[in-house]
Amino acid sequence: MSKLAAQDKFLDLSDYGRSFGRFFANQLKNTRFTPIHVTLLFGISGLIAIYCILQNHYFFAAFFIVLKSGIDAADGELARLKNTPSYSGRYLDSVFDIILNFLFFMTICYVSKTSIWFTILAFIGIQLQGTLYNYYYVILRNKSVGGDSTSKVFEYKTPKALPGENQKSVNILFGIYTIVYGLFDKVIHFLDQDAYKVKTFPNWFMTLLSLYGLGFQLLIIALMLPLGLIEFIVPFFILYTLLIFVLIGIRKQWIK
Repeated sequence: MSKLAAQDKFLDLSDYGRSFGRFFANQLKNTRFTPIHVTLLFGISGLIAIYCILQNHYFFAAFFIVLKSGIDAADGELARLKNTPSYSGRYLDSVFDIILNFLFFMTICYVSKTSIWFTILAFIGIQLQGTLYNYYYVILRNKSVGGDSTSKVFEYKTPKALPGENQKSVNILFGIYTIVYGLFDKVIHFLDQDAYKVKTFPNWFMTLLSLYGLGFQLLIIALMLPLGLIEFIVPFFILYTLLIFVLIGIRKQWIK
């Protein structure tokens, strides 16, 4: 099942791993592998990339970062193929993402000897970027006829466990999710409180917004590493964060 109705589909520049994700999920469709196993696997791929950065093997690091994005797309695809959606899987996926993002930046900080405070600022920036993308994307998915509504625009209440998952696990993962993402969600909502009133977002706007999708962010890092630009990764993402105000300005001015 698609997350969006046909008329709302757009070119998602951050979703380049989707084809691999579908292929990989199809190979696992009739096995005992679950979406949670796939989520753990993309976490392992991210940790290998971090090890490669520490060893200055930047080409291998880039490979495992891109592989992580491909595997990341597979857990949701497998859940749809097996018809086993779960809140536990969705929250675990998101928690792994933010942990890996933090570790990526701390590793880059260590190897490049970048200021720890600039690195933290870049990490905050990259999370705000991704939150803006998710904020608008989830709004679109909820408004799209026949689209996916598992994700909510405002996540204030622990959801009821879906068939096949444990309520306690959902409670714990939701609690962690709200702790690590709650502040970022509040900041983005404060900056554009009326976004949910929009009837729909134009495809061109969503494509532009996808520059802030996690996959595209990781692709930038994967390209900069082997090009010998590791010293510029942190400053780049600090400046890249300024695009948030441009995108919100476009939304407020032209998309009602």
